Amino acid sequence: MRRRLDRRGIDETPEGHTEAKASLVVRGDRRFSGWGRARRNPADPEMPRVGEELAAARALSDLAHNLVDEAARTIEQHEGRPARVLG
Repeated sequence: MRRRLDRRGIDETPEGHTEAKASLVVRGDRRFSGWGRARRNPADPEMPRVGEELAAARALSDLAHNLVDEAARTIEQHEGRPARVLG
């Protein structure tokens, strides 16, 4: 099974937020994505790396939740009953 995780991008918004997108392709045709945002408190020192890391972590967390949700849907379709998947 081939999987590919792409760093889609980490960008600064005009409002000063840092946003990140992550995507995963599973078995060549199934695509999943995640999105995250970080905002620096004006009282905190300017450290762009921290914002990038937080936004990327949140994008990956969102991606992971989307994968768990899809796994639950797949189990439900196969079993014909609601699935409880902890993630």
